[in-house]
Amino acid sequence: MTGFGSSTAEDDRLSVQAEIRTVNNRYLKISTRYPDFYAKLGSQIEKQLRSSITRGTVNLTLKINHLDRTSDYLLDEEVVKQYWEQLKNITQACHLPLPDDLNSLLSLPGAVLDNDSKSHTPESDWPLIEQALREALEDLTEFRKKEGESAQADLLASNQIICEQLKIVKEIAPRVVTNYRDRLHQRLSDLLEDQEVDLDSDSLIREVSLFADRSDINEELSRLDCHLEQFDTILNGSTSQGKKLEFLVQEMFREINTIGSKANDVEISHAVIEMKLAVEKIRENVQNVE
Repeated sequence: MTGFGSSTAEDDRLSVQAEIRTVNNRYLKISTRYPDFYAKLGSQIEKQLRSSITRGTVNLTLKINHLDRTSDYLLDEEVVKQYWEQLKNITQACHLPLPDDLNSLLSLPGAVLDNDSKSHTPESDWPLIEQALREALEDLTEFRKKEGESAQADLLASNQIICEQLKIVKEIAPRVVTNYRDRLHQRLSDLLEDQEVDLDSDSLIREVSLFADRSDINEELSRLDCHLEQFDTILNGSTSQGKKLEFLVQEMFREINTIGSKANDVEISHAVIEMKLAVEKIRENVQNVE
């Protein structure tokens, strides 16, 4: 589900700003950005995200700034000298001039030290990072809750449409076989009117019985009723179960499709079309539910 949450936590040394953005995804995909110094905390950060989010693409950005910036970084003079000596040897061997400055050396590993790392470790900064992350997740949850309430209203409305159309189908279904029998009887009577042939009632009964068996949708109606009831229960429950809703939608569509193919009635076909449209709308919304 789409959402955004942010928070800032500070102490006398650090300022930690956490920003979390989520977009719709059937699965959970986490992407994080934070300073390399805190790479050791990666598993703890991801664990905290997974404890609050179960579906969606999650993008976390942690901006960690030192409030006292007078001595964040120091040059390691010995390492820079070693790089310079090696550079001199290479340029002499290749008959090339030495560079005019040391800029190229300062980007090499070990040339610049994080002065703060001498007295602090990623683990010692974790409580402040954890606080910012927790508060950002709370902000995100509140944002997603509001969007979820809107999605719930749409899902309930679509579910109600299916219930109303299902009621129409139940009213029509008992008349389908009777109507078929009457139409078949009338058609055969018209065909045999000028013929010296009597209508075989046994054959008529046998044909109507076969039609009744092929067009029987009682099982499908019963299962669809159960799916709709369970769907409504989950929607009004206290926990979000997006994957279960998605599975129920698949089952609902299967039953509705079977009803349409077996019923062999125009009015039922119209109701089935309305139910399919509502299911498709539900399917789109359910993919956004956690």
